[in-house]
Amino acid sequence: MSYDSVDQLQKALTENVFGYAKDSKKAAGRALGTIVEILTFYLLKSWGLNNSISIEKRIPEFGNPDITHNVEYSLHPIYEEFIIEIENDGRSLTATRLLRKINEQIEINSFKKANNNLLSKDGILRNACTIAISNHSYLVASIIEISNKKFRISVTEQGVIPYTIFECKRVGVEEGTKKGPQTIEKAKQGAYVAKSVSSLQKVRLENGELYGIIYQDNIVTHSKPYHKLLEEVINSNNSRLLHNFILTVGVVSNHGNWFTADDHNKELKVLAQSYDWLIFLTDIGITEFIDEVIFNPLPKYTNIKKAFLASYSANKKKNQFTKVQMNIEADTQLLEYFSTNKKRVEGWFNMISPVKGNLKKLRAEIQTLHKKQWSTILK
Repeated sequence: MSYDSVDQLQKALTENVFGYAKDSKKAAGRALGTIVEILTFYLLKSWGLNNSISIEKRIPEFGNPDITHNVEYSLHPIYEEFIIEIENDGRSLTATRLLRKINEQIEINSFKKANNNLLSKDGILRNACTIAISNHSYLVASIIEISNKKFRISVTEQGVIPYTIFECKRVGVEEGTKKGPQTIEKAKQGAYVAKSVSSLQKVRLENGELYGIIYQDNIVTHSKPYHKLLEEVINSNNSRLLHNFILTVGVVSNHGNWFTADDHNKELKVLAQSYDWLIFLTDIGITEFIDEVIFNPLPKYTNIKKAFLASYSANKKKNQFTKVQMNIEADTQLLEYFSTNKKRVEGWFNMISPVKGNLKKLRAEIQTLHKKQWSTILK
């Protein structure tokens, strides 16, 4: 079955999955928000960025570190990467077990252990699992390969300050209203974070032109049209330019209240002039994904459906379909889905700003940042 809009899809979820809930429409809306986050997460993984990803990290404001902001996804400089192997003996993959192994390759006395399990005994994977923290970096683990005998695991040392952040914004509309009451507040929250975390600051001139400035030693050392300066920083290996620089990316999905085909409303304008990149996940993308892996999955994707229903049923025991926690079998199938449908999935994302931007260019900018020798530039 196909759906002409996310509104129709939400109604189907309300009737078929969330009928037990006190406010079934709102529950379905939250689930749709989670799916937008998951689509964004696996898009980043399909771009080969898995080892740079952290989830819900607190990012400090530039020049004002007492204030931090949680963001959905942040991509961090990789200082070092280690490969370890651990027996597949049915026990949880705890931070303690992983650190015991990694201690054979790195001195971990400067790190404080985090109480996270990479994989629980009941098969729940923790995405971008932080296992230890120091003043300057995180140790983040992810599973590379699973066999009957062992797990092959990558542990990366990530710098604390990311080089890119991704935030997902989606708001539903209540029955009988034309506009969700929180849309502008959520847009302003996203805009504030986008403008406050990076060393590359935005300044609006009287004629409306956007300029970028960079302070070094409390003096403005670089000032030029924003997107020219942005490009210069991304392509630079100058540690003074790259220190505390963060590329900001927003992902929005429409639900009758962000904008129409003829009118970019206030909320969208606020976000578009705040993020370096603002991309739109189309209704077609969301509806095709849900139809193909949740409502009517092929046999090879049935574990995705099972994980979704297990997380959102009336008698659920534990979430296993979120950006943080994912059923390990569903994760395997999601990776296969995004790999098989990579070109089509990328076609689900349209560019809002910059006007002449496209997803290929955004990916190229992120890859440029990802491939830098950060251990030399920043350490």
